[in-house]
Amino acid sequence: MSQGIFALVDCNNFYASCEKLFRPDLVNTPVVVLSNNDGCVVARSKEAKKLGVKMGVPVFQVRELMQKHGILAFSSNYALYADMSQRVMSTLESMAPRVEVYSIDEAFLDLTGVEHSQSLTEFGLSIRQVIQKCIGITVCVGIAPSKTLAKLANHAAKTWHKTGGVVDLTNRDRQRKLLALLPVSEVWGIGRKLTKRLQQLGIDTALQLADADPNYIWQHFSVVVERTVRELNGESCIALEEMAPTKKQIISSRAFGERITDKQQMREAISEYISRACKKLRQEQQQAKHLTVFLRTSPFSDKDAPYSASKSLELDSPCSDTRVFLTKAMRLLDGLWVDGYRYAKAGVMLADFYDPGVYQPGLFDDPIVQKESDQALMQLMDKLNTKHANTIFFASQGAKQEWSMKRELLSPAYTTNWRELPVAK
Repeated sequence: MSQGIFALVDCNNFYASCEKLFRPDLVNTPVVVLSNNDGCVVARSKEAKKLGVKMGVPVFQVRELMQKHGILAFSSNYALYADMSQRVMSTLESMAPRVEVYSIDEAFLDLTGVEHSQSLTEFGLSIRQVIQKCIGITVCVGIAPSKTLAKLANHAAKTWHKTGGVVDLTNRDRQRKLLALLPVSEVWGIGRKLTKRLQQLGIDTALQLADADPNYIWQHFSVVVERTVRELNGESCIALEEMAPTKKQIISSRAFGERITDKQQMREAISEYISRACKKLRQEQQQAKHLTVFLRTSPFSDKDAPYSASKSLELDSPCSDTRVFLTKAMRLLDGLWVDGYRYAKAGVMLADFYDPGVYQPGLFDDPIVQKESDQALMQLMDKLNTKHANTIFFASQGAKQEWSMKRELLSPAYTTNWRELPVAK
């Protein structure tokens, strides 16, 4: 029986790469992508990294650096990134029998048996070539007998350009050579606190962690860290998950572009968040029974009086109909709203999920019965809004949404809006 082989495919500087993709004039230009309300740097092109722009730094702190070196900034274009991600993942699914989408720009592939037809390095290079040719995004590929080693192989592929963007760690000697070069903090799942504790025991490198006694690690840390030790030694302990686990809760929240002092604007914001959350709920093929609405002023502003509050309720029976949650959310907002405050953020949370049709109501419950026509209506809305953004929305969401987050540097929706498609001249 063949040993299992994993590959981690990771898009390079994904958000920045998406912004450059439809702007060939920016091929060598340093680019950064900003967080909600254009506050902090959340992505950097390789040119911006070389100039010393740090991840997460507030924009105002690097304003002079950006002007000096001509660094171009973009607001986060989530529609573009999601669409490009879907294209990358679909291409990977056509090249490998099993794929786990790990994040918007990462995926694990099952390459078991591929080594019998061609070398794993050649296959990794072909992945890079196909993604680059068909989509225009550069990826790096790490290949190994465990997910944790594949993560480290991918890190090496990104760090050392002489690898050609592909590192095969199926060889035991190559594994140990790389592990000796990497600090323990680079190991998947080893955060700051764990790093400090391990360093106190004299474990500074990934190789030293791999050579640690698994039983000792289990006794002094956890079964998760013990599993990491085994993974570092090529023992696969983390299976490929082709189906993402069902979420336990869904939160929809944003900081406002401008402070909200008008209740009607807050009603629009809460309606928008409910609409997004319920769409995600239906995508998960779930129904929710618990709803929470929260709002707050800015905890970082000396000008705003502090206020933070939330209210929750439970439905008599689970539901996924946006209209039901909109009605309930407005009632909760009435109990939360206090005049005189400048609200900086609000949001909603759906929780207590059930599979459709499996909830048993109580004797005195007044269950919400979702008619087939109601379910069909929600599905039609989701389908239209997925194909054409914001085609149909509830009047309570507002038409202008002046409260929405600030995105003054937003690039066009090159792939999801007919009116913003790039035009060849």
